[in-house]
Amino acid sequence: MALSRIQNNSYEDTAVHGVRNLIINGAMQVAQRGTSGATGNGYNSVDRFRIASGGTSQWALTQTQETDAPTGFSKSTKYSCVTAETTLDAADWAGIQYTFEGQDLQHLSYGSASAQSITLSFWVKSSATGTFGVSLFQPNDSRIIGSTYTISSANTWEQKIITFAGDTTGIIDNVNTEGLRIYWLLAAGSSYTGIDNTSWKAYAGNDFADGHVVNLIDSTSDNFYLTGVQLEVGDTATPFEHRSYGDELARCQRYYQQWGPSSETHLRAFAGSYTTGVYISNHFLFPTIMRATPSFAVPSGPAYQNAGSYGTGSVSTTGVTLYSVSTSASVIAGFYIDSNNSDYAYADAEL
Repeated sequence: MALSRIQNNSYEDTAVHGVRNLIINGAMQVAQRGTSGATGNGYNSVDRFRIASGGTSQWALTQTQETDAPTGFSKSTKYSCVTAETTLDAADWAGIQYTFEGQDLQHLSYGSASAQSITLSFWVKSSATGTFGVSLFQPNDSRIIGSTYTISSANTWEQKIITFAGDTTGIIDNVNTEGLRIYWLLAAGSSYTGIDNTSWKAYAGNDFADGHVVNLIDSTSDNFYLTGVQLEVGDTATPFEHRSYGDELARCQRYYQQWGPSSETHLRAFAGSYTTGVYISNHFLFPTIMRATPSFAVPSGPAYQNAGSYGTGSVSTTGVTLYSVSTSASVIAGFYIDSNNSDYAYADAEL
């Protein structure tokens, strides 16, 4: 029996033939670094979303993975102020940053008359109501565009949808380094507001967060939840594209991989053989090829066997020998991660 061809609309066609959501881990499922992390700038918990700031001198934010989420989601990421900024100076700002590789955005055709509009949708819950800023920054040509959204009810999940015009001037380079950043502003001093930023333009500091009003780093009761983040081509927000946990984990591991009891990827066979006082190197293949040659570290102090095979012999906590590392593998010796202690190792190729 011949099958008839079904005519799909553009959303259905994209859902079948390609990935609509350009965001990795938009449902906040993956947290290789753990469900709670350190304060300050950086990737501290949920993968691909980092704390970013400038100028601030007192504040401290923590990032955690939470089970508090709107209908249709099971996880969110929460940013909590644990040390307040008593005075928000003109040059102070804080926010959440997501960064894309340039080579993943070539279909947007930026820098041409065919530049595509993109639509950002997300679910948010905040302890404070008011007007918040969100900005796109294109670092190759130092270009910026922004918008605002309003949180109407405190401590209530709300979905926000923002469409940004395509940039017909700035070109996103076809590289594996950063091509575009999204910033969700949590606080912004007067040096970052005051000039309309709703059209693409050359970056200037005072249009980075224009329209942002709320200060979410002025009290230790401040918090901000985010989940269901989707960025897609076009001027319409479609239903969130859920991907499997395994798919999202593999995408995240392109940028960061961690081995140890607190990580999403648990015990891995790092153990090298030992004979006549010499460690024999162990060639370890990363489960996902990384974006670039990563930094490799064992920050807690590794344990390794003095003799015998894994699980036998005495244990020492002195260094690890790293012979080489590439985007696909590392060659190490005399090292293992023990799931019964706090040791861990990581490979980092974050943007």
